[in-house]
Amino acid sequence: MNHGKYVFSQLVEFLPRRVFDRFVAKCDGNKKIRHFTCWNQLLCMIFSQLSSRDSLRNLIIVIETYQSKSYHLGFGENVIRSNLSKVNEKRNYKIFEDFANHLILIAQEKNSNDSFEIKDNIYAFNSSTIDLCLSVFW
Repeated sequence: MNHGKYVFSQLVEFLPRRVFDRFVAKCDGNKKIRHFTCWNQLLCMIFSQLSSRDSLRNLIIVIETYQSKSYHLGFGENVIRSNLSKVNEKRNYKIFEDFANHLILIAQEKNSNDSFEIKDNIYAFNSSTIDLCLSVFW
């Protein structure tokens, strides 16, 4: 049994899907889309970051490995390199930027609440591919 699938699903549950869908609708992000929605794209990109994929080709190899579980991971159907490459190039980046800004606002509100306390380090994931040693760059 692969527990990574379940951890990923649990992480995704924290994302406010309705808010994301509003940003998609605002930009007509899923217009004329049947299978590979903006949500599917977002989950593929999050999975890519969390699993330290360093290229689209490498991401697709991993997704193909989990092909039987791709529906449960939220990737949708037919995730191939050319499809993912096209949507990354053509879809409006504002959808993802606005959603990220919304998540940042939520984190800032939680942080400003006196009853919310973070005792450990906070790490932010972004699209950079620079590997850092956490023991050196705290």
